[in-house]
Amino acid sequence: MLNVAVVGVGGWGKNLARNYFQIPECSLKYVCDLSRPRLEELRRQFPGTAITTRFDDLVTDPELHACVIATTAASHYALAKAALRAGKDVFVEKPFVLEVHQAEELVHIAEQEGRILMVGHLLEYHPVVGRLKTMIDAHQLGDVYYMYNQRVNLGLVREDENALWSFAPHDVSALLYLLGKEPTDVAARGQSYLRRGVEDVVFITLNFDDRILAHIHVSWLDPHKIRKMTIVGSKKMVVFDDMENTEKLKIYDKSAEHNADYNTFAEYVTLRFGDITIPHLRIDEPLQLECRHFLECIRERRQPRSDGRDGVRVVKVLAAAQLSLEKNGMPIPVEPSEYRKAA
Repeated sequence: MLNVAVVGVGGWGKNLARNYFQIPECSLKYVCDLSRPRLEELRRQFPGTAITTRFDDLVTDPELHACVIATTAASHYALAKAALRAGKDVFVEKPFVLEVHQAEELVHIAEQEGRILMVGHLLEYHPVVGRLKTMIDAHQLGDVYYMYNQRVNLGLVREDENALWSFAPHDVSALLYLLGKEPTDVAARGQSYLRRGVEDVVFITLNFDDRILAHIHVSWLDPHKIRKMTIVGSKKMVVFDDMENTEKLKIYDKSAEHNADYNTFAEYVTLRFGDITIPHLRIDEPLQLECRHFLECIRERRQPRSDGRDGVRVVKVLAAAQLSLEKNGMPIPVEPSEYRKAA
C-alpha cells in the first residue's frame, strides 16, 4: 500500500485529496495545510487521514512514500526540493515552478535521488486529448497547419500569478504533447485591468517549425466560460469542447487543397466539405486518471508521461511568454531543450 500526503488543500488540492482518498491502491496518510479550519473540515471528510500544518512531519516520516504538492506556485520549488531530498516521490501541480533553472534543478535532484517527479499537466491525461494524439501521430488530420485554444471565464482573480501562469500551463502542455515538439519562438500580449501588474487576459502565439502556428487565449475576465481547442489539418479539422457534456470531440472531414494544374483561382484551390463525426468516447475523470498514473509510476519505477522534463519544456515556454509580455509582445526565441519529449 502506497502512503501519500497532499500538501495544500485549498481550491484544487481538495480535489487531489479526494481522489487519493478514494483510490483503493493507496492510503491518504496526511493532508497538510496552513489553515487549521480547512484541515478540520477535511478531517471529517477523510476519516483516518492525519492532519498537520507542518511540512516537516511529512518529510521525516519514513513510512510516507509520496508528496503531492498543490500549494501556491511560488512555494513549489522549495517544497518539491525538500521532499525529493528526503527520498519521497513527488507530484507538483501546475505551474511546475516559476523559473527555468528551478525546473532543471528539480529534474537533476530527482534523477540523482532515483525519485519519481511528475507535474500536474492534466490535459495530457484527458481521454479526448489522448484520441487527438493518436489521430495526429497516425497522420489522420494530414499535416497540422495551426491550432488555437481558449480558456476563459469570469472567475476567481488571482493575486500571486497572472492568467498566463494560472491558466496557460494546461494549454501549453497539451500543445507540446500533441505536436511532440517545442516552439521556436513565443510572443504574448496582455493587460491588467483589475489588479495592477497582474494580467487578467493574455494572448499567446507560438511558432513551430514546419510552419505550424498555435494561439492561446486565457482570461478570468470574460463573459463566457470556454474550454475549447481547434486543430486545422490538411485533411481534417477537429474541435475539442470540454464544456460539452457528451459531444466533446467533433471531427470535420473538411479541407482546402491546391492543384498543380489550373486555369483560374477557383480551380487552384479546391474546398472539400465532408461529414462531421462525433465519436463515442469513454470520458473518465482526467484527474483520477492522472492520480492513478502517478501511483502506477511509483510502483513500476517508470517515468510519468508528464515528468519533470515535460515540466521544464512547459516552464521554458511560459517564461518566454512572460518576457514577451514585459517587452510588449516582442517574439522571444525558445532555445531547444536538452530534455526532449519521448516519442
